[in-house]
Parts: sequence; structure tokens; C-alpha cells
Amino acid sequence: MADGETYESVLLVKSEVFVYKIPPRATNRGYRATDWNLDAPQWTGRMRLVAKGNDCVMKLEDKASGELFAKSPIDKYPGIAIEAVSDSSRYFVIRIQDDDGRAAFIGLGFSDRSDSFDLNVALQDHFKWIKKSEEIEKEKDDDVPKADFRFKEGETIKINMKITKKDGSEATVKPKARPSGMGGILPPPPGGVGKIAPPPKVTPTSSPSHVASNPVPGMDLLNLGGPSATASATSPAGASPAAGGLESWGDFTTANPNAPAQASPSNPNWVQF
Repeated sequence: MADGETYESVLLVKSEVFVYKIPPRATNRGYRATDWNLDAPQWTGRMRLVAKGNDCVMKLEDKASGELFAKSPIDKYPGIAIEAVSDSSRYFVIRIQDDDGRAAFIGLGFSDRSDSFDLNVALQDHFKWIKKSEEIEKEKDDDVPKADFRFKEGETIKINMKITKKDGSEATVKPKARPSGMGGILPPPPGGVGKIAPPPKVTPTSSPSHVASNPVPGMDLLNLGGPSATASATSPAGASPAAGGLESWGDFTTANPNAPAQASPSNPNWVQF
């Protein structure tokens, strides 16, 4: 098909229509079919409603030969090109026009109301299609960007679902809250974390040290009253432990458990067994 060439489509065909000569309208009131001579139509033939692109034309043709009797270009409906009468649904006033541009008004009637109803529907559908086509072309010219409802990267949605229990009540499923802080570690007990207090530190007296070296850092042994390893190491050979003013260990004179306890003569704080 060449550019600009459009096929002619047939919108409606009625095999029998009646054409009437109508008197001029004297007032602004609508046309009345009872003013015509309905028993004596001026012409009887076939009606074809055709469209070529947006143009719509009603053609009145001879039933047998198809010769054109008159044509009526219809630019809108309802409009001046075709108008319904005020006293019947089967009759219309149409404006016919020749190739020279001369126009005249004639009456058009159908023998059945369904035929006039079909003509109304065909004209309405055609002009609705024209309006829709114009809206589509306007949208293309405007180049309006369409709304994008797709999810963006990393975008999520939250949905609360209502689940019906067996007893008919509804339960709302809510997402579980994640524990704050580090995952997998239980929170501390109430009152904070308990700490073990360090052992009390013994302050050395002015007397010579009786405490052995502490093998554990940060802890002092209690003064047991015996000679320290440091004092033994620094004492001269053969010196008596009591010579340096050190308190001597008690003597274990007996191991008899039944013997009475006696105080040590060298140290009254120690007891001999």
C-alpha cells in the first residue's frame, strides 16, 4: 500500500431506506416526521455507511445497479449532518452534498426501529474510535515518561499477614525483632558482671621478713613465723637462726598425741607437743 493510501471500510449496510422531501424549518423547534408525506417517499434504495480513515460518508445507492443517488459527509455525531426528528426514532434529517459543494436537507426513514438503532451505534463507535486515536497520538507527541514501579536495587517491602486460626480468630504474623549487639552472645545478668575481689595485700612489718618468696605474682603469703628462704641464703654458715633476732621454729619434742601441750621456752607463742 502506498503512503497516504487508506482502504475504505464499510461500517453499516441497510438494504431498504426511504427518502422524503421535507419543508423548510420555520422555527427553532426540531423537525417532525408527521409533517412529511410518509406514505409517498421520493426515493427508495440502499444505504451504506463507509469510513476512509477519519472520514465518514453515508451513501444512498440504487438497490440493483449500485448507482449513487446522494451522499452525506458526516464530520460528527450528533451534528448538523444528521439529526433525529422529535416525534419518532425511525426518521432522521440528513444533509446531502454534491461534488460542487452544494448542500440540501432531506428526510431519511427506516421501516424498522432496529435499523435506526444500528445506525446510531455505528456512528457512535466510529467517532469514539477517532477520539481514542487522537489521544494516543497526543501521548506519543508529549513523550511523557511512564512511571516505573519496579523495585530498585536493595529495596524491600514489609508485609503483615493475617492468619486465621482453627477457632476462626485472626492472628497477625509480625517479623521477629533481631537482638541488638553481637549475635549469639547472651545479655549480661541483671546488676552487671560480678568480679572477684583480689586477696588482701599484707604490709610487711619492721621486723625481719618471715615470708618466703611468692611464686604467684600479685599474691603475698601470710607470715607463718618461720625463717625465710632469703634469710637462710644470706645468713653466714653455722650461724644460729636466733642470732639475727629471727624467731626460731618450735621444737617438736614428742609426737605423742596424749602428751600435754607445753609452751616453747624460746618462743612462748609456739606450743610443744
